[in-house]
Amino acid sequence: MKFGLEKRKVISGYIFISPWFIGFLAFLVYPLIMSLYMSFRKMLSVSGMEMEYTGGENYSRAVLKDINFIPLFYQAIQDAFMEIPLILVFSLFMAILLNHEVVGRVFFRSAFFLPVVIGSGFVMEQLLGQGVGALQTVAADPTVVNAGVTNGLQLPGIIAQYLPGNIVETLGDILGRLTLIFWKTGIQILLFLAGLQGISESLYESAKCDGATPWEMFWKITFPLMTPVLLLNAIFTLVDSFTDVRNQVMQYIKHAAFTNIEMGYASALGWIYFLFVFILIVLIFVLTRKKIVYTGM
Repeated sequence: MKFGLEKRKVISGYIFISPWFIGFLAFLVYPLIMSLYMSFRKMLSVSGMEMEYTGGENYSRAVLKDINFIPLFYQAIQDAFMEIPLILVFSLFMAILLNHEVVGRVFFRSAFFLPVVIGSGFVMEQLLGQGVGALQTVAADPTVVNAGVTNGLQLPGIIAQYLPGNIVETLGDILGRLTLIFWKTGIQILLFLAGLQGISESLYESAKCDGATPWEMFWKITFPLMTPVLLLNAIFTLVDSFTDVRNQVMQYIKHAAFTNIEMGYASALGWIYFLFVFILIVLIFVLTRKKIVYTGM
């Protein structure tokens, strides 16, 4: 049986993506379904994977009875909404600077991306264990948080004494996070750079001929045309923040599953957390869909 050129291209495409598709089913879809199944059950025996159906008991326990989960959940949300704007603003600012012809541009691009290579997974956990960063959790109890050895920048006392206590606390928290926030901007800077290089120089030349200032060109040309990349970076940073190794909810779920051996309860916690993040992403898409400018990219 002979196939036409288009049919052969389609078959070749399916052959090329088949390893990814098999991995997607085996390592993503199956664990998701299994975790949802386990979230309605209680683990009786780990060796034989014996489980007992408990209905929605795990979910009601997480929301109504667990005195640790909701405070940790709230703290994770607070951390995310504090870090995400800082990461996006700093990344866009650095991308604009690195997009200009400056001496050592390649070096600085590599320097900002280097933490992405060495500052993830096990390496970041070891750095946090040595006290890098404002916060770190205690291995024996993920609900206990200690101050790290390196707390980043601190608000000068001469300024703090003239500000209200709540503002001083907020500013101190932001400054204390800057050390790790700077480590988490490599991918965002790279994506912003790609977006900036996709904007035609003729737009800026036309604006200069009309007497536009750099500030006006940023808000009238650069920022509108960067909104698709800004949305992409916002979603990426949101997911990265909620799945960060410092995230106390992730540590708590891990503690419940592998220390307390409560697989069913940990699965329920994971699904509550997942659904919240998923709904948040959907809301971002819905609220920003009319403000994204795709023309000219």
